[in-house]
Amino acid sequence: MLSWPYGWLMIARNRAFEAGIKAIVRVDIPVVAIGNLTTGGTGKTPIVAAVVKLLQQQGHRPGIVSRGYGADSSGVNDEKRVLDVLCPGVPHLQKPDRVAAAKKLIEEYDATVVVLDDAFQHRRIHRDMNIVLIDATDPFGHDFLLPRGLLRESINGLKRADVVLITRADQVEEAEIARIKSVINKQNPRLAGHIATVSFQPTGLVSAAGELVPATAVEKKDVTVLTAIGNPSAFVRTCEQIRANVVSERIFPDHHQYSKIELDEVVMAANNSGNTPILTTLKDLVKIPPEYSTVMAVLIEAKIESASSHEFLRDELCRMTNID
Repeated sequence: MLSWPYGWLMIARNRAFEAGIKAIVRVDIPVVAIGNLTTGGTGKTPIVAAVVKLLQQQGHRPGIVSRGYGADSSGVNDEKRVLDVLCPGVPHLQKPDRVAAAKKLIEEYDATVVVLDDAFQHRRIHRDMNIVLIDATDPFGHDFLLPRGLLRESINGLKRADVVLITRADQVEEAEIARIKSVINKQNPRLAGHIATVSFQPTGLVSAAGELVPATAVEKKDVTVLTAIGNPSAFVRTCEQIRANVVSERIFPDHHQYSKIELDEVVMAANNSGNTPILTTLKDLVKIPPEYSTVMAVLIEAKIESASSHEFLRDELCRMTNID
Protein backbone atom coordinates (compact mmCIF):
# COMPACT_ATOMS: atom_id res chain seq x y z
CA MET A 1 0.00 0.00 0.00
CA LEU A 2 2.90 2.39 0.65
CA SER A 3 3.69 2.26 -3.08
CA TRP A 4 0.53 4.29 -3.79
CA PRO A 5 1.44 7.46 -1.85
CA TYR A 6 5.02 7.20 -3.15
CA GLY A 7 3.71 6.95 -6.71
CA TRP A 8 1.40 9.95 -6.35
CA LEU A 9 4.25 11.96 -4.85
CA MET A 10 6.48 11.17 -7.85
CA ILE A 11 3.68 12.06 -10.29
CA ALA A 12 3.07 15.38 -8.53
CA ARG A 13 6.79 16.15 -8.49
CA ASN A 14 7.25 15.43 -12.19
CA ARG A 15 4.18 17.45 -13.14
CA ALA A 16 5.46 20.39 -11.10
CA PHE A 17 8.63 20.45 -13.19
CA GLU A 18 6.74 19.99 -16.45
CA ALA A 19 4.32 22.83 -15.58
CA GLY A 20 7.12 25.19 -14.59
CA ILE A 21 6.04 25.31 -10.94
CA LYS A 22 9.46 23.90 -10.08
CA ALA A 23 12.24 25.56 -12.04
CA ILE A 24 14.56 23.67 -14.37
CA VAL A 25 17.95 25.38 -14.52
CA ARG A 26 20.16 25.43 -17.62
CA VAL A 27 23.93 25.66 -17.42
CA ASP A 28 26.20 27.02 -20.13
CA ILE A 29 27.39 23.69 -21.58
CA PRO A 30 25.67 20.47 -22.71
CA VAL A 31 24.53 18.02 -20.04
CA VAL A 32 24.21 14.24 -20.41
CA ALA A 33 22.29 12.42 -17.66
CA ILE A 34 22.73 8.71 -17.03
CA GLY A 35 20.29 6.98 -14.71
CA ASN A 36 17.80 4.22 -13.99
CA LEU A 37 14.12 3.63 -13.48
CA THR A 38 14.96 1.26 -10.61
CA THR A 39 17.12 1.14 -7.53
CA GLY A 40 19.92 -1.38 -7.44
CA GLY A 41 22.78 -2.04 -9.81
CA THR A 42 22.24 -1.69 -13.55
CA GLY A 43 25.93 -1.31 -14.35
CA LYS A 44 25.83 2.46 -14.37
CA THR A 45 29.47 3.13 -13.45
CA PRO A 46 31.08 1.39 -16.48
CA ILE A 47 28.52 3.12 -18.72
CA VAL A 48 29.43 6.52 -17.26
CA ALA A 49 33.09 5.70 -17.95
CA ALA A 50 32.27 4.63 -21.53
CA VAL A 51 30.32 7.85 -22.21
CA VAL A 52 33.14 9.96 -20.75
CA LYS A 53 35.64 8.23 -23.05
CA LEU A 54 33.41 8.76 -26.11
CA LEU A 55 33.19 12.45 -25.27
CA GLN A 56 36.97 12.66 -24.84
CA GLN A 57 37.42 11.04 -28.25
CA GLN A 58 35.27 13.83 -29.67
CA GLY A 59 37.61 16.48 -28.24
CA HIS A 60 35.60 17.31 -25.12
CA ARG A 61 36.73 17.99 -21.58
CA PRO A 62 33.96 16.18 -19.67
CA GLY A 63 33.32 16.54 -15.97
CA ILE A 64 31.22 14.22 -13.80
CA VAL A 65 28.63 15.28 -11.24
CA SER A 66 26.96 12.95 -8.75
CA ARG A 67 25.02 13.32 -5.54
CA GLY A 68 27.54 11.38 -3.45
CA TYR A 69 25.13 8.94 -1.84
CA GLY A 70 26.80 6.55 0.58
CA ALA A 71 29.92 8.70 1.01
CA ASP A 72 32.25 7.86 3.88
CA SER A 73 33.74 10.27 6.42
CA SER A 74 36.06 11.68 3.74
CA GLY A 75 33.03 12.75 1.67
CA VAL A 76 33.78 10.27 -1.14
CA ASN A 77 31.69 7.26 -2.17
CA ASP A 78 32.45 4.00 -3.97
CA GLU A 79 31.41 5.16 -7.43
CA LYS A 80 33.72 8.18 -7.34
CA ARG A 81 36.68 6.01 -6.36
CA VAL A 82 35.96 3.65 -9.25
CA LEU A 83 35.44 6.45 -11.76
CA ASP A 84 38.70 8.06 -10.64
CA VAL A 85 40.37 4.77 -11.66
CA LEU A 86 38.43 4.33 -14.91
CA CYS A 87 38.55 8.01 -15.94
CA PRO A 88 41.91 9.33 -14.67
CA GLY A 89 42.19 13.09 -14.62
CA VAL A 90 38.47 13.70 -15.20
CA PRO A 91 37.04 16.03 -12.51
CA HIS A 92 34.23 14.49 -10.51
CA LEU A 93 32.27 16.62 -8.06
CA GLN A 94 29.91 15.07 -5.53
CA LYS A 95 27.25 17.46 -4.32
CA PRO A 96 23.47 17.21 -3.72
CA ASP A 97 23.12 20.61 -5.47
CA ARG A 98 24.05 19.39 -8.93
CA VAL A 99 23.42 22.76 -10.54
CA ALA A 100 26.08 24.32 -8.31
CA ALA A 101 28.43 21.40 -9.01
CA ALA A 102 27.95 21.76 -12.79
CA LYS A 103 28.68 25.49 -12.61
CA LYS A 104 31.82 24.79 -10.61
CA LEU A 105 33.00 22.31 -13.28
CA ILE A 106 32.61 25.07 -15.87
CA GLU A 107 34.24 27.85 -13.84
CA GLU A 108 37.08 25.97 -12.15
CA TYR A 109 37.79 23.00 -14.44
CA ASP A 110 36.91 24.45 -17.86
CA ALA A 111 34.61 21.50 -18.61
CA THR A 112 32.87 21.51 -21.98
CA VAL A 113 30.20 18.91 -21.14
CA VAL A 114 28.71 17.64 -17.87
CA VAL A 115 27.95 13.96 -17.30
CA LEU A 116 25.38 13.48 -14.53
CA ASP A 117 25.77 10.14 -12.76
CA ASP A 118 22.52 8.59 -11.44
CA ALA A 119 20.38 11.62 -12.26
CA PHE A 120 17.33 10.53 -14.25
CA GLN A 121 15.02 11.49 -11.37
CA HIS A 122 16.96 14.67 -10.60
CA ARG A 123 14.84 17.10 -12.61
CA ARG A 124 16.21 20.46 -11.43
CA ILE A 125 19.11 20.67 -13.89
CA HIS A 126 18.29 20.75 -17.60
CA ARG A 127 19.83 17.97 -19.61
CA ASP A 128 20.36 17.72 -23.35
CA MET A 129 20.31 13.93 -23.32
CA ASN A 130 18.77 11.38 -20.96
CA ILE A 131 20.35 7.93 -21.13
CA VAL A 132 18.32 5.38 -19.17
CA LEU A 133 19.74 1.99 -18.20
CA ILE A 134 17.52 -1.06 -17.81
CA ASP A 135 18.97 -4.27 -16.39
CA ALA A 136 17.80 -7.17 -18.53
CA THR A 137 17.93 -9.54 -15.54
CA ASP A 138 15.40 -7.42 -13.57
CA PRO A 139 14.12 -4.80 -16.01
CA PHE A 140 11.21 -3.18 -14.20
CA GLY A 141 11.84 -3.71 -10.51
CA HIS A 142 9.26 -6.49 -9.99
CA ASP A 143 6.73 -4.15 -11.67
CA PHE A 144 6.04 -2.18 -8.49
CA LEU A 145 7.12 1.18 -7.14
CA LEU A 146 9.12 1.50 -3.95
CA PRO A 147 8.84 0.18 -1.30
CA ARG A 148 6.94 -2.86 -2.62
CA GLY A 149 9.10 -3.10 -5.72
CA LEU A 150 12.30 -1.44 -6.96
CA LEU A 151 10.87 1.20 -9.32
CA ARG A 152 11.89 4.74 -8.42
CA GLU A 153 9.10 6.01 -10.65
CA SER A 154 6.52 4.58 -13.04
CA ILE A 155 7.81 3.19 -16.34
CA ASN A 156 5.84 6.10 -17.80
CA GLY A 157 9.01 8.04 -17.00
CA LEU A 158 10.54 6.52 -20.14
CA LYS A 159 8.76 9.32 -22.03
CA ARG A 160 11.65 11.56 -20.89
CA ALA A 161 14.34 9.18 -22.19
CA ASP A 162 16.35 9.89 -25.34
CA VAL A 163 18.35 6.65 -25.35
CA VAL A 164 17.81 3.36 -23.52
CA LEU A 165 20.63 0.91 -22.90
CA ILE A 166 19.54 -2.60 -21.89
CA THR A 167 22.44 -3.85 -19.77
CA ARG A 168 23.46 -7.46 -19.06
CA ALA A 169 21.65 -8.39 -22.27
CA ASP A 170 23.86 -11.44 -22.65
CA GLN A 171 22.44 -12.96 -19.44
CA VAL A 172 18.87 -13.44 -20.74
CA GLU A 173 17.20 -15.04 -23.75
CA GLU A 174 16.48 -13.09 -26.95
CA ALA A 175 12.73 -13.43 -26.26
CA GLU A 176 13.18 -11.48 -23.01
CA ILE A 177 15.10 -8.72 -24.80
CA ALA A 178 12.26 -8.50 -27.33
CA ARG A 179 9.72 -8.25 -24.49
CA ILE A 180 11.68 -5.47 -22.77
CA LYS A 181 11.96 -3.53 -26.03
CA SER A 182 8.22 -3.91 -26.58
CA VAL A 183 7.47 -2.42 -23.14
CA ILE A 184 9.88 0.45 -23.80
CA ASN A 185 8.44 1.24 -27.24
CA LYS A 186 4.89 1.13 -25.86
CA GLN A 187 5.79 3.78 -23.30
CA ASN A 188 7.75 5.95 -25.74
CA PRO A 189 7.45 5.20 -29.49
CA ARG A 190 10.17 7.82 -30.12
CA LEU A 191 12.67 5.38 -28.69
CA ALA A 192 12.33 3.01 -31.64
CA GLY A 193 15.84 2.79 -33.02
CA HIS A 194 17.20 4.44 -29.86
CA ILE A 195 17.57 1.25 -27.85
CA ALA A 196 20.89 -0.60 -27.61
CA THR A 197 21.90 -3.75 -25.78
CA VAL A 198 25.00 -3.83 -23.60
CA SER A 199 27.02 -6.63 -22.07
CA PHE A 200 29.73 -6.38 -19.45
CA GLN A 201 32.78 -8.32 -20.56
CA PRO A 202 35.40 -9.43 -18.00
CA THR A 203 38.84 -8.28 -19.10
CA GLY A 204 40.99 -9.59 -16.24
CA LEU A 205 41.60 -9.32 -12.51
CA VAL A 206 43.34 -6.75 -10.31
CA SER A 207 44.53 -7.35 -6.76
CA ALA A 208 44.07 -4.99 -3.83
CA ALA A 209 47.75 -4.13 -4.26
CA GLY A 210 47.16 -3.13 -7.89
CA GLU A 211 48.65 -6.22 -9.53
CA LEU A 212 47.01 -7.18 -12.84
CA VAL A 213 46.18 -10.86 -13.22
CA PRO A 214 44.63 -12.71 -16.20
CA ALA A 215 41.10 -14.01 -15.65
CA THR A 216 42.37 -17.51 -16.42
CA ALA A 217 44.06 -17.46 -12.99
CA VAL A 218 40.75 -18.47 -11.39
CA GLU A 219 39.41 -20.66 -14.18
CA LYS A 220 37.91 -23.87 -12.74
CA LYS A 221 39.06 -22.84 -9.24
CA ASP A 222 36.91 -22.57 -6.12
CA VAL A 223 36.38 -18.91 -5.20
CA THR A 224 34.61 -16.84 -2.57
CA VAL A 225 32.53 -13.87 -3.72
CA LEU A 226 32.66 -10.74 -1.54
CA THR A 227 30.56 -7.75 -2.56
CA ALA A 228 28.38 -4.85 -1.42
CA ILE A 229 26.58 -3.75 -4.58
CA GLY A 230 23.00 -3.31 -5.74
CA ASN A 231 22.83 -6.49 -7.84
CA PRO A 232 25.14 -9.12 -6.31
CA SER A 233 23.60 -12.03 -8.23
CA ALA A 234 24.70 -10.41 -11.50
CA PHE A 235 28.27 -10.28 -10.21
CA VAL A 236 28.12 -13.95 -9.27
CA ARG A 237 27.14 -14.68 -12.88
CA THR A 238 30.11 -12.59 -14.05
CA CYS A 239 32.41 -14.77 -11.91
CA GLU A 240 30.85 -17.85 -13.47
CA GLN A 241 31.40 -16.28 -16.89
CA ILE A 242 35.17 -16.46 -16.31
CA ARG A 243 34.61 -20.12 -15.30
CA ALA A 244 35.32 -19.61 -11.61
CA ASN A 245 33.57 -22.07 -9.30
CA VAL A 246 31.73 -19.94 -6.70
CA VAL A 247 31.61 -21.98 -3.48
CA SER A 248 30.87 -19.20 -0.99
CA GLU A 249 29.19 -15.79 -1.08
CA ARG A 250 29.59 -12.96 1.44
CA ILE A 251 27.02 -10.33 0.45
CA PHE A 252 26.75 -6.99 2.26
CA PRO A 253 24.29 -4.10 1.70
CA ASP A 254 24.99 -1.69 -1.17
CA HIS A 255 27.67 0.92 -0.31
CA HIS A 256 28.69 -0.99 2.84
CA GLN A 257 32.04 0.12 4.30
CA TYR A 258 33.96 -3.00 5.28
CA SER A 259 35.49 -3.18 8.74
CA LYS A 260 38.82 -4.88 9.40
CA ILE A 261 36.99 -7.54 11.44
CA GLU A 262 34.67 -8.34 8.52
CA LEU A 263 37.52 -8.57 6.03
CA ASP A 264 39.58 -10.73 8.38
CA GLU A 265 36.61 -13.08 8.83
CA VAL A 266 36.13 -13.45 5.07
CA VAL A 267 39.85 -14.11 4.50
CA MET A 268 39.97 -16.63 7.36
CA ALA A 269 36.93 -18.51 6.03
CA ALA A 270 38.44 -18.59 2.53
CA ASN A 271 41.73 -19.89 3.94
CA ASN A 272 39.91 -22.59 5.88
CA SER A 273 38.24 -23.66 2.65
CA GLY A 274 41.57 -24.34 0.98
CA ASN A 275 42.97 -20.82 0.39
CA THR A 276 40.27 -20.01 -2.15
CA PRO A 277 40.73 -16.70 -3.98
CA ILE A 278 38.26 -13.95 -3.05
CA LEU A 279 36.61 -12.21 -6.00
CA THR A 280 34.94 -8.83 -5.73
CA THR A 281 34.02 -5.82 -7.88
CA LEU A 282 36.21 -2.80 -8.53
CA LYS A 283 33.61 -0.77 -6.61
CA ASP A 284 34.35 -2.96 -3.57
CA LEU A 285 38.10 -3.23 -4.12
CA VAL A 286 38.68 0.53 -3.85
CA LYS A 287 37.52 0.23 -0.20
CA ILE A 288 39.81 -2.68 0.68
CA PRO A 289 43.38 -2.09 1.99
CA PRO A 290 46.19 -3.46 -0.22
CA GLU A 291 47.38 -5.92 2.46
CA TYR A 292 44.38 -8.13 1.64
CA SER A 293 46.32 -9.61 -1.26
CA THR A 294 44.01 -12.59 -1.83
CA VAL A 295 41.12 -10.25 -2.73
CA MET A 296 40.90 -9.53 -6.46
CA ALA A 297 38.42 -7.50 -8.48
CA VAL A 298 37.04 -8.71 -11.77
CA LEU A 299 37.64 -5.91 -14.27
CA ILE A 300 34.76 -5.42 -16.67
CA GLU A 301 34.17 -3.29 -19.73
CA ALA A 302 30.84 -2.13 -21.11
CA LYS A 303 30.37 -3.42 -24.65
CA ILE A 304 27.55 -2.18 -26.86
CA GLU A 305 26.63 -5.35 -28.67
CA SER A 306 26.31 -4.08 -32.23
CA ALA A 307 28.55 -1.75 -34.20
CA SER A 308 25.53 0.22 -35.45
CA SER A 309 24.34 0.84 -31.86
CA HIS A 310 27.81 1.99 -30.84
CA GLU A 311 27.91 4.37 -33.80
CA PHE A 312 24.40 5.58 -32.95
CA LEU A 313 25.37 6.50 -29.37
CA ARG A 314 28.56 8.18 -30.59
CA ASP A 315 26.60 10.14 -33.21
CA GLU A 316 23.89 11.14 -30.69
CA LEU A 317 26.54 12.50 -28.32
CA CYS A 318 28.10 14.30 -31.28
CA ARG A 319 24.78 15.85 -32.27
CA MET A 320 23.91 16.80 -28.72
CA THR A 321 27.21 18.58 -28.23
CA ASN A 322 27.13 20.22 -31.67
CA ILE A 323 30.36 18.63 -32.87
CA ASP A 324 30.58 17.64 -36.52
